[in-house]
Amino acid sequence: MLIASGVCLLSFAAFWTAQRATGVSMIDLMVYRAEGWTVRTGGDLYAMRATYADLPTTYPPFAALLFMPLTLLDVADMRTLGTAGNLVLLVAVVHLSLRLIGDRPRPFRSSRSSLLSRLANGPHRPSLPRPAATLLISSAAVWCEPLWTTLRYGQINLLMTVLVLWDLSRRPGHRFSGAGIGVAAGIKLTPALFAVFLALHGTVRAVRRRRGTSDTDGEGVRNPELRRFAVAAGTFTGTALLGALVLPYDSRRFWFHVLFRSERVGHAEITDNQSLRGVVARLLHTGDPGGPWLVLAVLVALAGLAVAVAAASADRRRLPYAPAWAAMVCAVTALLVSPVSWSHHWVWCVPLVLLLCAEALTRERALFWAVSAGAAALLFCSYAVWLVPHGVTGPVKPELHQSGGQMALSALYPAGGLAFLALAAVVSLRALRGRSPYEADGADGADCAADRPQAGAS
Repeated sequence: MLIASGVCLLSFAAFWTAQRATGVSMIDLMVYRAEGWTVRTGGDLYAMRATYADLPTTYPPFAALLFMPLTLLDVADMRTLGTAGNLVLLVAVVHLSLRLIGDRPRPFRSSRSSLLSRLANGPHRPSLPRPAATLLISSAAVWCEPLWTTLRYGQINLLMTVLVLWDLSRRPGHRFSGAGIGVAAGIKLTPALFAVFLALHGTVRAVRRRRGTSDTDGEGVRNPELRRFAVAAGTFTGTALLGALVLPYDSRRFWFHVLFRSERVGHAEITDNQSLRGVVARLLHTGDPGGPWLVLAVLVALAGLAVAVAAASADRRRLPYAPAWAAMVCAVTALLVSPVSWSHHWVWCVPLVLLLCAEALTRERALFWAVSAGAAALLFCSYAVWLVPHGVTGPVKPELHQSGGQMALSALYPAGGLAFLALAAVVSLRALRGRSPYEADGADGADCAADRPQAGAS
């Protein structure tokens, strides 16, 4: 723990120094402060423009209420607090990701155990305590591109991720499980897809129970997913009502006008937009991809939700990391189908890579999973999306004139997301068909994981 703490502090200090040396603007944090100031002074929230970039308000009114305390700080103190807070949130993301993934299944009962299996499953217990692992992973994760850009802009992506992971990693049937998703959706809307997933999963569980193929949850809750959905929906509704009560004019404008104007968030075609809409816009050399993107987004959303429900419904003996697979599929789907997913929105890469690493450390033939985890880590640490011409140079928009190779580089995150969805589909379908992906050389993979506690129970 002492070594891990020292490494983490050294990495965070170097990161902080590098950010200050490059003169980061934390422009989004400045916009949040301006939103809070507009509410505090009674201004028109959605007519406001802030910073040199003339940025508008894009979040629901509830978010602006939460930003009001920022107006009590001067800019220097606010930036310091914003950076320190995001570093703490990164550690929380890693901790909650490990908790969602849970403990490893027991070692394989095979005469030919691989080196990775022997390293991952020592003779008695894991050699690295979870708190130390959390700090060491955080010290490395802070340097990946989504994390660098999140702290560079002073974004709230890590807060959104913590709220969702906090919900999904809690024990089934907890009284307030679902509140985190509701609050996150009330701030930024996109996390509402997790609530849709919970509703679908709960419905599937109810149907299976009627057919006699599903039992009640171990905590005595008959349908914890529907309960989580109800809490999330109620919490989200509460955030909207609070915004309407305090800011009735701004709430009316947002929910009936601003919500449907995605161009307020930013141009669809710019390299920063790592969603399917951005890819299609650059591919078609247009700032408005229109129908083609909408059809593709609907198909990916339906497929992603289906895969997430399939993963969550799989037998834990055949897919021990099922809750983590379902959560990552839902997160990646939300990033892909959102009209705008800036590169810093992909902070979900941290739990995604950890999930792939867990699979590599668990499976007998781990080479494929180790390569997959390494490729995902390299993808998000390479900063390759910024190697293409980007930004506005006079009246010319470079993203509308990219070559084939440049379009491929600027679509790395969505391509990686689609590859992950395809992998999750294969893993989930194999588990649903009764084939354990943990079987090797005649070993009973289901038996290997039979005594594993459900993720989130700790």
